[in-house]
Amino acid sequence: MSALNLDDFAQLIERPDAGVRRDAEERRARLAVPPGALGRLDELGEWLAAVQERVPVRPIEQPRVLLFAGDHGVARLGVSARPAGGTADLVRAVLDGASPAAVLARGAGVPVRVVDMAVDCDPAQLPEEVTRHRVRRGSGRIDVEDALTAQEAEAAFRAGTAIADEEADAGCDLVVLGDLSVGGTTAAGALIAALCGTDASVVTGRGGRPIDDLAWMRKCAAIRDALRRARPVLGDQLELLATVGGADLTAMTGFLLQSAVRKMPVILDGVVSAACALVAQRVAFRAPDWWVAGQASGEPAQAKALDRIALNPLLDHGVTAGEGTGALLALPLVRAAAALAAELPERDTSAGPVHR
Repeated sequence: MSALNLDDFAQLIERPDAGVRRDAEERRARLAVPPGALGRLDELGEWLAAVQERVPVRPIEQPRVLLFAGDHGVARLGVSARPAGGTADLVRAVLDGASPAAVLARGAGVPVRVVDMAVDCDPAQLPEEVTRHRVRRGSGRIDVEDALTAQEAEAAFRAGTAIADEEADAGCDLVVLGDLSVGGTTAAGALIAALCGTDASVVTGRGGRPIDDLAWMRKCAAIRDALRRARPVLGDQLELLATVGGADLTAMTGFLLQSAVRKMPVILDGVVSAACALVAQRVAFRAPDWWVAGQASGEPAQAKALDRIALNPLLDHGVTAGEGTGALLALPLVRAAAALAAELPERDTSAGPVHR
């Protein structure tokens, strides 16, 4: 295996085509619907034109929901409303079609792929296509130990890039990205606090299932302790992920970067995908141009990360379920923008001016 050099992504990732975006803006000005009448749908349509490199835009025909799964050792401190090691139950609910994300994806006709990177269960309990990329059984307790070894971090990152290639090669034209984890928001908070240079209390939220005040204080203390370990390695993003991230977050970061290389757009979900996006931005500053933020989750760390990346969430409905749900709710909006940009007719100017 050749050495992994994240600096290569800064060279490989290009911005979406600015010339095509200007063409899309000019076409929009010629449509019968007045400029501004469609609000952010116009902006989304122009973004899609730039990432697809074509005007008019193609409809979104092969979207895919992708959920990276992993347990986090820090959950043993009681920082989550879910029991430590409970990610396997979340995975089974998705596979059984019983989770909110599974219900929404089924209604939208979008396939769901779950990738087990560090679920704390016997791999035989889950399908082989789910577990084949697993790096380890649960990530380390980030307040006192590294989440991953250097070798595990590289393996997880490479798995994420390989999955991006698989999806792009299969014709996927939009990814709805989310996570299945217990303790993942704590790791995400540590990453965001480290990269934004802020204190633990500023980024500590109450999670998808709101925690009580005592659990919030435990979570804040865990992020504070993880921050002490993260600050010395801020210059190396892969080492940062190994120190206070986890296998699922590391794979998601690799996935986001390689998706940008492959010009495959992504809808981000909640605080975990926002944390990975922030790490990826540190690696390649052009990468965020290939993503949109689906929904504001209410987590302070997500808001801080998206502000730093300069992404404005499409929706804010107070949905805290996580697991890709917020990004899935935004999918119809993106599809609508594509359809309107592709199908609305231009004004008929052949008759010339009307004389009275």
